[in-house]
Amino acid sequence: MEFSGLEKLSLVDYDDNLTATLFMAGCPFRCPFCHNADLVLHPEKAEVIPFATIMDYLQKRQGVLDAVCITGGEPTLMPDLEEKIRAIRALGYKIKLDSNGFRPTVLRDLIGKGLLDYVAMDIKNSPEKYSLTAGVEVDISAIEESVSLLMNSGIAYEFRTTSVQEFHDYSDFVKIGKWIAGANRYFIQHYVDSEYCIQRHFHELSPQKAQECLKIVQEYVPSAQLRGY
Repeated sequence: MEFSGLEKLSLVDYDDNLTATLFMAGCPFRCPFCHNADLVLHPEKAEVIPFATIMDYLQKRQGVLDAVCITGGEPTLMPDLEEKIRAIRALGYKIKLDSNGFRPTVLRDLIGKGLLDYVAMDIKNSPEKYSLTAGVEVDISAIEESVSLLMNSGIAYEFRTTSVQEFHDYSDFVKIGKWIAGANRYFIQHYVDSEYCIQRHFHELSPQKAQECLKIVQEYVPSAQLRGY
C-alpha cells in the first residue's frame, strides 16, 4: 500500500524536528470537521506516491531532516506499515505516528518492537460524545485501550483535541481531563474552517472559552496547552 501525500519539510508536525510528513489515504472515522476530506472520503482517487520515490527523497535529505511523521487518514490501516517504518528508520530518521487510536493492537506491536519515537493520538471528545464527534459508531473500548497503552508505554506521546463549538463544551473537557489525568502532554487545538473539511461552517472556540477549557483540563493534566491560538 502506498502513501498519497508527501510534505517535504514541516516545522510544526514534530516539535523542533525538521520533518517530512507522509499522508495515507483512508480512515474509519468521518469527523465532520476533518481537514483531509479527500483522503478520508475518496481514498480510491487519492494520489499514489511510490515508496521508492519517498525513500529516494529521504536518502537525499539524510543529515538535513531529523524525522518522518506518518499521518492520514489513519496510518494504522496500512498493512505494510511496519515494513515501511523499518526502511525509514534504517536511514536514521525518528518516527512520529499520528493516530485516532482505533487499532490499539497495531500501536502495541509497533511500540513493543521499538519502531516509534513519538505518537500523537486524537481524543475526539468525551466518551459519551465520541461517536457523534467521529461521525461513525466508535468502539470506545478500543480508544480507551490505546489511551492506557500510551500512558504506560514509556515512549513520548501526546493527546490532542481539535475544539469545535458545535461539539465541545465545558463538561466535555472535565470528562476528558479525568479520562487522561496524569498524561504527559495534551493540547486543545484551534479549529479553522476550510474548504478541505468534510463539512463546512463549524466554529472555533473563542480564545476566552479555549482558555477556560484549558484551565479545566489543567486540573488533571497540569502541562496541558493550547495549540494554534
